[in-house]
Amino acid sequence: MAAAEIDAGTDFLVRRDSLRTCRFVTVPATAQAPGQVLLGVDAFAFTSNNVTYAAFGDAMAYWNFFPAPVGWGRIPVWGFGTVIQSDVEAIRVGERFYGYYPMSDRVVVQPERVGDSGFFDGAAHRKPLHAVYNQYLRTSTDPGYDPSREAEQMLLRPLFVTSFLLDDFLADNGFFGAQAVVLSSASSKTAYGTAFQLAQRGSPGQRPEIIGLTSAANAAFVTGLGCYDRVVEYDEVASLRKDAAAVYVDLSGDGGVRGNIHRHFADALKYSCAVGGTHWDALAGAGGLPGPRPELFFAPAQIKKRMADWGSGPLQHRIAVAWRAFLGEVSAPGREWMTVVRGKGQADIERVYLAMLDGRASPREGHVLSL
Repeated sequence: MAAAEIDAGTDFLVRRDSLRTCRFVTVPATAQAPGQVLLGVDAFAFTSNNVTYAAFGDAMAYWNFFPAPVGWGRIPVWGFGTVIQSDVEAIRVGERFYGYYPMSDRVVVQPERVGDSGFFDGAAHRKPLHAVYNQYLRTSTDPGYDPSREAEQMLLRPLFVTSFLLDDFLADNGFFGAQAVVLSSASSKTAYGTAFQLAQRGSPGQRPEIIGLTSAANAAFVTGLGCYDRVVEYDEVASLRKDAAAVYVDLSGDGGVRGNIHRHFADALKYSCAVGGTHWDALAGAGGLPGPRPELFFAPAQIKKRMADWGSGPLQHRIAVAWRAFLGEVSAPGREWMTVVRGKGQADIERVYLAMLDGRASPREGHVLSL
């Protein structure tokens, strides 16, 4: 196939050292190299999880997936794309793929390990990065794909995989002997996905109590979800039993909240797990706190362990079964946990990005965007 020119496109960039500084830039046209595929980005989800990607962009190499000018970053998002140009025989123009995209209107990939299910981006800059984020799934063969649920897949599926693995990690370790699991940022989709999974392990007494920490503004929403045994506002941490063994699952990254939890439980805190950074502007070091030192949870590490324990097929089957149960609960008619809100164009993208960054987005809304 003869090489072609890749037309100019648009990228959304943020300052890596000042996340509120953002801009849209035009990317010049380039020649298509042999073996490259150009995907048009149809739509992508933007959630607090993407704020975490930006907050931990340097520490966890999220900035490395999609190169940007020095000092700037392209936040990764989960979404769908359609093949516009292809120099790979097994990938046809018009095919659609679910995977990891930049906040752009197109992306160039270098497919390798192409098969019925899809491909992996083998571009040199992505090879050192975890394969979980480099895989693109064909919608025509993906058993988890439902064309009527594309929005839910973008918004919840990648987060739910983390929830599934986090629940599995805690259970795999006997919940570290804890009587309660305390989750901050309880209104976030990753948090309530984890709470949902924890709740499947039986009634209180058969498993640790599931406690959701949240703001006063989100308390009613979190309580209404029904997946937490107890909902506690951030300024009510002192109301928790300090002599009951607990695990802290930190999805906010807020140093003040973490400090309060550690000082309240002290030696009764059996494990402290850092997962996200929804309160990115309150991130703080973890040194000098009572109790266990916070440890970063990296979902791909648990995937690797379970692939060794169970095999890839059985692991994917377990995730698929759990995902279907979760999706059924989230989208139950008349009591939906989430309302899909669609936006298109630069103004909508910047508005949603800044609202999410500043914590002004409603936890009930799930934003699906496109340029």
